[in-house]
Amino acid sequence: MNTLCHSISKQWPAKTGLLLVPVTGPTTSLLRITSQRSYSSYHNARIGNTYMKYRPTQRIRHEAKGRALFSSETCAAQEPVIHSVYEEKTGTWQYVVADPSSKTAVIIDPVLDYDPATQIISSQTADSLLSMIKEKDYKIDRILETHAHADHLTAASYLQDCLAEQQGHRPPICIGQRIGEVQRLFSQIYDIPAHEYENAFDKLFDDDETFDIGRLTATIVHLPGHTPDHVGYKIGGNVFCGDSIFHADIGTARCDFPGGSADDLYNSGRKLLALPDETKIWTGHDYPSNVRGAPVPWLSVKDQRRNNTHLNDHVDKANFVTLRRTRDAELSEPKLLHQSLQINIRAGRLPKPTSSGYSLLHLPLKLKNIAWDVRAA
Repeated sequence: MNTLCHSISKQWPAKTGLLLVPVTGPTTSLLRITSQRSYSSYHNARIGNTYMKYRPTQRIRHEAKGRALFSSETCAAQEPVIHSVYEEKTGTWQYVVADPSSKTAVIIDPVLDYDPATQIISSQTADSLLSMIKEKDYKIDRILETHAHADHLTAASYLQDCLAEQQGHRPPICIGQRIGEVQRLFSQIYDIPAHEYENAFDKLFDDDETFDIGRLTATIVHLPGHTPDHVGYKIGGNVFCGDSIFHADIGTARCDFPGGSADDLYNSGRKLLALPDETKIWTGHDYPSNVRGAPVPWLSVKDQRRNNTHLNDHVDKANFVTLRRTRDAELSEPKLLHQSLQINIRAGRLPKPTSSGYSLLHLPLKLKNIAWDVRAA
């Protein structure tokens, strides 16, 4: 079993405990968390909206001549308007995808801010999305998750409540149909009562299911590998692939979570790269090097097939699986692994408060070179 599976497996070592960490106080609710509505994110760079005119592949072949804006907008005839908003602290791309004719839109993989040092949840990033949505006069029809994230908290529930008030319509939170197996696994690990995660999501998508975004049609694409529940969303000539394919100089997402599979990820990658060359693949994360400089939200299928360090046309399945497993064995667990999973399998809702008024999260305690019976009598 690999290192990450060990760290979140069902049975921790005997000399392991659970630390209950309060994430809210007696007077705190998801709608009363620290809120600073502004266009500024953690990096303090103004989030702007602009048409993307550069060719993303230029960032592969040349050093970046300047940092890209952390929010951008792109559209074309018969295509959605796409706002890509980068959350720098977790390296996450969030998307608002809109039908320009009806102003109907969806949100994909939104981030809720969390400080593990203080256990403070705040909403600057999500509030910047709300401000942009209001400015553009969009009506959010759905909030879409590609999978149960293990590296950031989802803002789906917070946004759902805010949008119900802002637009008079409560958009359903949607995810792929296999989320149930992920919920059951981690509910056992973190001792989460069934009633806190069952029916947490409003809509579970079947593979290849379609739905409308105004006059646009979206199709569900099952993309297992990183996690078994992982899906992508194909909208026009775009696929929002979550944590499957990353920027070409990074390659692909890790596969060492329970239920993850390098074989499956290779197949998912080939499924994406079999799409027409001009299809844009919008990724869920980017971790740009100092050489590249700026985060980039998408590359074309053609560019990924030529340049992806893990999945270019010269990499076969056997080599990919070996490469991916070797790489995963060297990775440390995500910094917000335990916090993220406990919130995200609840669709972004907080644990039920205890009698003290606090919502608590479980964190595994690992003892090193300490010999004593830590179990309570």
